[in-house]
Amino acid sequence: MEACLIVYVIGIDVGGTFTDFVVAQKGQPPRYFKTASTPNDPSEGLIVGLSDAASAYGLSLEEFLASADMIIHGSTVATNTLVERKGAKVGLLTTDGFRDLLEMREGLKEDRYNLRMTPVEPLVPRYLRTDVPERVLSDGSVKDSLDEDALNTALNKLRDEGVEALAVCFLFSYLNSSHEDRAGEIIRTKFPEMYTSLSSEVIPQIKEFDRLSTTVINSYVGPVLGRYLENLQRRLMSFQQAGDFLVMQSNGGVAPIEDSRRLAVRSILSGPAGGVAGAAAYGDLVGARDIIAFDMGGTSTDISLIENGEPHLSTEKFEAGWKISVPMIDIHTMGAGGGSIASVGPGGIMQVGPESAGATPGPAAYDKGGDRPTVTDANLVLGYLDAGNFLGGTAQLNVSLAEKAIIRNVAEQVNLSMIEASEGISELVSTSIAEGIRLMSVQRGVDPRSFAMMAFGGAAGLHVGKVAKQLQIEKVIIPAAA
Repeated sequence: MEACLIVYVIGIDVGGTFTDFVVAQKGQPPRYFKTASTPNDPSEGLIVGLSDAASAYGLSLEEFLASADMIIHGSTVATNTLVERKGAKVGLLTTDGFRDLLEMREGLKEDRYNLRMTPVEPLVPRYLRTDVPERVLSDGSVKDSLDEDALNTALNKLRDEGVEALAVCFLFSYLNSSHEDRAGEIIRTKFPEMYTSLSSEVIPQIKEFDRLSTTVINSYVGPVLGRYLENLQRRLMSFQQAGDFLVMQSNGGVAPIEDSRRLAVRSILSGPAGGVAGAAAYGDLVGARDIIAFDMGGTSTDISLIENGEPHLSTEKFEAGWKISVPMIDIHTMGAGGGSIASVGPGGIMQVGPESAGATPGPAAYDKGGDRPTVTDANLVLGYLDAGNFLGGTAQLNVSLAEKAIIRNVAEQVNLSMIEASEGISELVSTSIAEGIRLMSVQRGVDPRSFAMMAFGGAAGLHVGKVAKQLQIEKVIIPAAA
């Protein structure tokens, strides 16, 4: 039992395809573990990975977690909830006359020159948006007091519609929050279990639509993220976990579970932000201050810039077509990962992604029922992956299934050999990533040739050479455990 006196710090990153773990122990080199993600319940794969880590240290899961001084968790739960539109049923309360601002937006769209871009469906449909008589002026003075009777009527209507969460956004509440504060008091007295977001708490700053959009997103993802974190914490505590549990935030920092639940919008980029923060720290160790961070996983690729040791931050970012105005690391995400599916489109043109095979069924080589070729299948056929030593030696890949998938779905369609088709898939995804990096750098006035490129994530090491060559980047850094 002396081993239990040893203190561990555990880092966990739940991705779309794999869940990664790092265990740090004072005076010892860190150890790394990896397991397949379980998208239906991410905590399942997380517990499996922790059990594997405990066994590697010769401990039971209870002993291991009892010795964990801190667990830091990065997750894509909030991101996926927003992107897949699987959030809570939200009711919105606005100043009288402003219920349609959520749909009218601000006259801008994410891609302003795309004439075929259709409007994004509002996260709160019109019948769940209610305006309430009240008015605060632009100097913070009160013109019309909050009509509490109208507010109660609106709340009863929304309750009858079965809303799971409420968002409150009144005009100029960043100057004078008294009306929102009172509305919050009434809501929490009337519906103590209702997840409620006040714009003056979520984002107390100028720009009405930014504040509205961000507050609605907070209520949309908050209940889902909260349930996940609370369920995970209960499971860990049942295994005697007693140390701090912190969640990665989109700005590269961390926050306790309750803060992450209350301000869920700050965890939208929880997973990717951890990689960028780690890249900046690793860059300091090796003397690299200007870095292009290239994080390629199984489902997507995340690209970000680090200048003078600091990641670029953004306070205006679109995610799934909706504007988020909280400080976030500026990350460009692409649908290009190891699980990205290769196909032949109209006109006989080969394409890769954005659709992904994910963890289930995964690439054809996983032998889990998938029969469509992916980037991982191409890399396996080209000999870049060791079929007998995949996932740290815990899994094997089926080369024959990968070959069949590529021949049937790509090679025969474009009249190429299997190897030529596989090389084409690899080159195509690398070119796509290089274009994404140009978007992040050249369009921002940054010359990528003056930066080092740091590659991490399960698939980045296989493609970083081709990407760097296209961008004429001379220095590539691949952390040993990446």
